[in-house]
Amino acid sequence: MKFCFFSIGCKVNRFESEALSKIAQNRGHTIVNENADVCILNSCTVTSTGDHKNLRAIKNLKKANPNAIIAVYGCMAQIEPEKLKQSGLVDIIHGTSERSELISICENYIIHNKFNHTLKPCSNKFEILPPSVPNGRTRALLKIQDGCDNYCTYCIIPYARGHIRSLPIKDATEQAIKLQKNGAKEIVLTGIEISSYGRDLENKPTLIELIEKICSVVPNTRIRLSSLEPRMANIIFCERLKDYKNLMPHFHLSLQSGCDSVLSRMKRKYTTDTFFNNLQLLRKYFKNCSITTDIIVGFPNETEDEFNQTVEFVKKCAFADVHVFPYSKREGTPAANMKNQIPQDIKKYRANILKTISRDLTKEYLSKFIGQSLNVLWEHQDKNGLWCGHSQYNFIIKTSDINCKKNTYSNVSIIGVKDDFLLSTLDT
Repeated sequence: MKFCFFSIGCKVNRFESEALSKIAQNRGHTIVNENADVCILNSCTVTSTGDHKNLRAIKNLKKANPNAIIAVYGCMAQIEPEKLKQSGLVDIIHGTSERSELISICENYIIHNKFNHTLKPCSNKFEILPPSVPNGRTRALLKIQDGCDNYCTYCIIPYARGHIRSLPIKDATEQAIKLQKNGAKEIVLTGIEISSYGRDLENKPTLIELIEKICSVVPNTRIRLSSLEPRMANIIFCERLKDYKNLMPHFHLSLQSGCDSVLSRMKRKYTTDTFFNNLQLLRKYFKNCSITTDIIVGFPNETEDEFNQTVEFVKKCAFADVHVFPYSKREGTPAANMKNQIPQDIKKYRANILKTISRDLTKEYLSKFIGQSLNVLWEHQDKNGLWCGHSQYNFIIKTSDINCKKNTYSNVSIIGVKDDFLLSTLDT
């Protein structure tokens, strides 16, 4: 059979789609982009906007593959199965448990032309899926954790994914070694809330222990972390990990608001003081490290003064980049029922202010590297023929040098900044 896979949302969703693609190939199926027999969508439901993206993607998949069956799994399938049924386009709805069964479910649907599967509740056990290095990629994803127990007031994901569960260190290191052998030059450790890693396991290993082990077993492969809970970046984290040369000095600390009263309404478990102190620790122990963040603007009852506190805090932190999101009301969360929902035009106005500040901060951060030598992993050539790759700090470096080779490292000298990337020449 011919299978087509499509993923919306986070890196975890992308990992899961890549894993199911590998399972399908191992069962003798062909992976295609069009004229598929089966189209499988991994759905996102973090916001109401995400639901619209899912439905639009389903329509596009059906239009491009009119004779294919459509299977949807993941977060929206778990939370909003009726909405998917009402679309009239979805044949199979699977949810967030036992994803590896989905390929055989699709096979049975094709053979018997019926679907008898019942949507299951969220699992309490980590499902080990096969990692892979997709064709043409230099980076690989390694999912080490699933679920979340934070229950932030704006977030539906704990209800869609269930409680935290973790990939045991032994399995994680084996997967990292396998990825390295299959050509991965960089591995991104990802999960729904990786800072909670290990709390469900027998000996309660920590994320720090896992990072130490993985960095040690694949010393010639870059290890990069996905989003960290700000409290994780404490003195213990910095002291124990500072000497691992293959741990990339890029840390994404998810802030959400630079105002303590808004953080309290969000039920975030830190203050701006805690955040800033840990940010300073990272900069002390990891020279020139790139610190990026997320900000939600227009959270219910966010006053002009509270927004201005966020603006000033973002400037104070001098982030390398800020991902700005207008608050999106998500039914089923406490924040959806809060009074004083902010009008869309005000949310858009505030988002634009922060996006402008973010662009200025990015340019200021990148400019510090002019004249320095950095390491880059080459990935592809852009439409102008420039070689592109990611530095150890995660931002993009480009060069016109024709001697670059895909999936190799080079040391380069930085000669300028353009937009959100650096221009370079290869060191001789």
